[in-house]
Amino acid sequence: MRRPEVAVKPRARPPTRLDAGSRAIPDCSTAFVSVAGWLGDASRGAALEKYAESLLSTNAGVLRALNVDAEPTRRGGLAGLTVRTSTRVGAIPLRSPATGRTDFGLVVSPRFSWLSIGEALGVAGFRVTPELLPLPTLPQSEKSIPPWVLASVVLARVEALLQSLTRRFVVTRAVLPAPRGQVDVGRWATDGLARCRPLAVPCAYPDLRDDERLRAAIHWVVRRQMEGLRGAAASGGMGALRPLLDRCERILAAVGGSLQLRPVSSDRDRWAREPLRSQVFRDGLEAVGWTADETGLAGVVETTGLSWRLDMERFFEAWVESLADGVSQRIGAVLRAGRTEATRVPLHWEPRGGGGMKSLLPDLVLARSDRTIVIDAKYKPHGEALGAQGRAGLREDEREVHRDDVLQALAYSSLFATERVTAVLAYPCRSERWASLSERGRTHARATVATAAGRRVDLVVCALPLGASAEKGRTALMEAIG
Repeated sequence: MRRPEVAVKPRARPPTRLDAGSRAIPDCSTAFVSVAGWLGDASRGAALEKYAESLLSTNAGVLRALNVDAEPTRRGGLAGLTVRTSTRVGAIPLRSPATGRTDFGLVVSPRFSWLSIGEALGVAGFRVTPELLPLPTLPQSEKSIPPWVLASVVLARVEALLQSLTRRFVVTRAVLPAPRGQVDVGRWATDGLARCRPLAVPCAYPDLRDDERLRAAIHWVVRRQMEGLRGAAASGGMGALRPLLDRCERILAAVGGSLQLRPVSSDRDRWAREPLRSQVFRDGLEAVGWTADETGLAGVVETTGLSWRLDMERFFEAWVESLADGVSQRIGAVLRAGRTEATRVPLHWEPRGGGGMKSLLPDLVLARSDRTIVIDAKYKPHGEALGAQGRAGLREDEREVHRDDVLQALAYSSLFATERVTAVLAYPCRSERWASLSERGRTHARATVATAAGRRVDLVVCALPLGASAEKGRTALMEAIG
């Protein structure tokens, strides 16, 4: 179950400068950005605070797309913006209140390395991919986002496009041994009869075929994406690349026999104009266009980039689900996931509609006849501090958030009647940090509650090594569950 976001004051981090038009800030953090340093010449001739206020009001809608909160402030005599990011990462354009153009951009980057994120997405089988936003492109930004991030979107779209293609009637012209369709009698008389070839009949007939030019374009797109992924393999991250390369191979097998053909603008225009096309078709055609135009996600290319976002809470839940799937097989349990609504438990209020929440939705439940394990995945920044120093390592606001997490986990434990129930709060941790915690035996902590009904409820708080191998992640979760 997703709880409403609790206001947290994350640890302040300095923004990363990308170029004159964009700034990068880690997720779940607070950063101060100088107005003059970011907006440059655009802010001259106006009160800096007023310009900052205008920038925020002009872009209020796009800032909400990334759950970014900002307010004009002063620090050290400098006018600027205090920017607070959430658990969403991505890139959005910001329109200048002076020119009306998208002269600026904001990139919210994951606080974990992209290599770790990629390894985890690979383990999770890319259940979650970035979402492209219907916004203008961003100004120039750094090459920080690896190519597989966009490739995961492109391949998913073109694979769905290929599956949605329907065969169509195409007028085919061929010389056949018997008449079919419309016969070119004049040509048959001069070329067939005159040369003593009466069974060479030139015909024109409707034939049910695939759109070969579109299949050839898909073939070209997949080959281009595969080249980029193989080039990225030199810098590591095969955990992310292997599932995508396997997807490339599956698509290539499906278009076997089709030529490679770079889509030209006339073909793309024709495909776009065809009536009764589904959203899947339009999305796939858009992905074909990105590859043909060599457009990347903002943060990838040196020119402009697409606007996008990725919900890190959903990503982390999907990764933990993949680990729990392996654990369930080891302990002989059945895994149910909140992602598929399989864990939802309705709440019945009297009078009807008198309460606020309608149901409880645990992220993951592993069920056996004698034991139930309920897992709540929390993509929050204080997991590492909990492992290193316990409650003493948290600020007061973080303690309140963690207290809410504990109460939520205990509420989930009350839903199940097995003799033993284990409620697990799982937080992400850097692999190197997790190794340090493991040496000191602090990767997880356990509390046991004996209920009045004689049941045993275990509450476990654990850190999981984000970006580690699937086997290491499953082992870490197994050790925490006990």
